[in-house]
Amino acid sequence: MPAAFRLPLQVFYEREARHPRQRFLVQPIGGGQVETLTWADVGHQARCAAHWLRARELPQGSHIALISKNCAHWIIADLAIWMAGHVSVPLYPNLTADSVAQVLEHSEAALVFIGKLDDWPGMSKGVRADLPTISLPLCPGGEFDFSWADLQRSSPIQDDPTPGADQLATIIYTSGTTGLPKGVMHSFGNLGFATTHGTQLFGLNESDRLLSYLPLCHVAERMFVELASIYTGQTVFFAESLDTFLTDLQRARPTALFGVPRIWSRFQMGVYSRIPAKRLDFLLGLPIIGKRVGHKVLAGLGLDALRVALSGAAPVPQALLHWYKRLGLEVLEVYGMTESCGYSHICLPGQNKLGWIGKPCPEVEVRIEDSGEVLVRSGATMLGYFKEPQKTAETITEDGFLRTGDKGEQDAEGYLRLTGRLKEIFKTSKGKYVAPAPIENRLAVHSRIEQVCVVGDGLSAPLGLCVLSAVGLQDAASAARNALQSSLESLLEEVNGALDKHERMRQLVVVKDSWAVENGFLTPTLKIKRNVIEAAYGARFEEWSARSEAVLWQD
Repeated sequence: MPAAFRLPLQVFYEREARHPRQRFLVQPIGGGQVETLTWADVGHQARCAAHWLRARELPQGSHIALISKNCAHWIIADLAIWMAGHVSVPLYPNLTADSVAQVLEHSEAALVFIGKLDDWPGMSKGVRADLPTISLPLCPGGEFDFSWADLQRSSPIQDDPTPGADQLATIIYTSGTTGLPKGVMHSFGNLGFATTHGTQLFGLNESDRLLSYLPLCHVAERMFVELASIYTGQTVFFAESLDTFLTDLQRARPTALFGVPRIWSRFQMGVYSRIPAKRLDFLLGLPIIGKRVGHKVLAGLGLDALRVALSGAAPVPQALLHWYKRLGLEVLEVYGMTESCGYSHICLPGQNKLGWIGKPCPEVEVRIEDSGEVLVRSGATMLGYFKEPQKTAETITEDGFLRTGDKGEQDAEGYLRLTGRLKEIFKTSKGKYVAPAPIENRLAVHSRIEQVCVVGDGLSAPLGLCVLSAVGLQDAASAARNALQSSLESLLEEVNGALDKHERMRQLVVVKDSWAVENGFLTPTLKIKRNVIEAAYGARFEEWSARSEAVLWQD
């Protein structure tokens, strides 16, 4: 174990003792007001809750669920669970009642914390009646067995419990792009290894600020926000809601931010809604003025203080990265999985190589199989899937390498390029295999396309299904429709011109639906669910393929 390797609770106790009055968590509480919690405040509340949990006399290492949107008490409850010697099991805050029930049953949860939620009445049906519930501050109305205030009436524990590196810390359920989610088991050692090395890459420190808005139950936000803030002393600001997001962002003025590609794309769409793309492109190209315009655009988004901007969880179009660079912001790609604590590959500042993600993170080994599958091994590799020994054996090789499921290649310098997901590759009726993700990335550069899914299993040629952005929908409903049609036709021609013959799409199909988490088309981390999309539109694939138009509009 490296000398610099430290475990999460050890680091928390150090910060709690070193600067107890320093600001740690900033939570919006409505009406433009915020609650600021210091390291001492967080430590005291977590210690009181840990005392209460110990008094339940649950078996050591019991699994305790946490269902909440991001908020200060999500992190405090997580710390309390660990201090009490138990295992935290976070659930996505927008699951259906059936999915809640499935995860709670599979994880063998003994208690469940309920926090900030938008649809608790709908979700609550998934919590069986005999499972004790504890309400956190900002929780919705309803009947709960215990409240956070009940827990705070306990005296704080006086010891500093330190679980061992091999002890199970958390079970993180995957977002389930294909089938039921799996419970990924991570030890305190996994978390400590990834965070210790990951935070050293960028020199983050106590003067840095984070905005927490992606689900904390997802490995990326868990590592980049919760654990990174503990290891570096950063202040964490929380987003209140989608409606207040821009205000929350401008309040925090984060110096470090992790986003999935769709978030970075939404920022771009928001800018285009205020200034036409061609106008902005012209202004950015002007000497001296262009630099000022870029800074002004970033300031309007609340991103002008960013010095670490990361994108991960899905491939990001190179054109989008270039757009931010013209504004004066270098957005860096990272690559990882829930099964590797999100710790695998990263592109460092000034080392961007067009079309490639980056090099392995420190102490990560990489192997490319004959099939093209990328395998990685490090101290961040999961213990396995909870109650799934067969799937664990299929995913982790005998010599400890994690099968990522991604196809890729590595150059002489160690840079990694992904060429598709093994499970997503489909075969056309001509017997040719097509990887959809690289094609989708090429289509996603269009300023009027918000989401895209390339399908083609069993078809003579692939189809590109597109969802328009808000601006694109306005164009489609106005006199600009013909121009949009022409632009999409040009896009199809341009993209097809860069593809091998068997990959070329027959048409682009503009679908009417919005693809969202709420209607099941997206995972909670905003990835498209291909099986849901194919089920929704599959009956029309042959009909669309028989048409001669380059761009079709779903009727």
